[in-house]
Amino acid sequence: MMPMITTYDKQGRNTMDLFTNEFMELRRIHLTGEINDDLADQIIAQIEYLARKSSDDITVVINSPGGAVTSGFAIYDAMNRCGCDVSTVCTGLAASMGAFLFSAGKKGKRFITPMAEVMIHQPLGGVKGQASDIARAAAHITVTKERINAILADNTGQTIENIARDTDRDTYLTAQEAVEYGIADEILTAI
Repeated sequence: MMPMITTYDKQGRNTMDLFTNEFMELRRIHLTGEINDDLADQIIAQIEYLARKSSDDITVVINSPGGAVTSGFAIYDAMNRCGCDVSTVCTGLAASMGAFLFSAGKKGKRFITPMAEVMIHQPLGGVKGQASDIARAAAHITVTKERINAILADNTGQTIENIARDTDRDTYLTAQEAVEYGIADEILTAI
């Protein structure tokens, strides 16, 4: 259920969902749930719309268990090419591709709520078929893992070796640990 807000002005009563109000007034986008092509299209369209309206900061609030790597990469590219500083806020959980996108916020503008968690790991994939198809898929996911690790290293200030070690298995970080790790800049205590 979408939270609604009702305002009154000279033209009368105006009701809109709270996310639309936050989007229009505060330039805040909510990236919630599994990252897939549909969500990516929605988030990219919102980023591009706000970037056309103004060069002011855009805030992306993330509560996501992750999802498709290619969809996440599309959002990542939109965040980097929009011409605005993109601030990220982790609330609840930023896991997998959600953590990758959280880390991609403008350095100094990546916030995490006190009880939120971040989880990083290597990309997951599955393939079946003949041996040559499986070998190609394995090579591709290895390249994808290396790309993600390099970007995470750049975003966090960690070495590639540390990122590779920490993404080998699921690694959960509390808000404080996320700040210490460099994936977040500050614990958000007030809105």
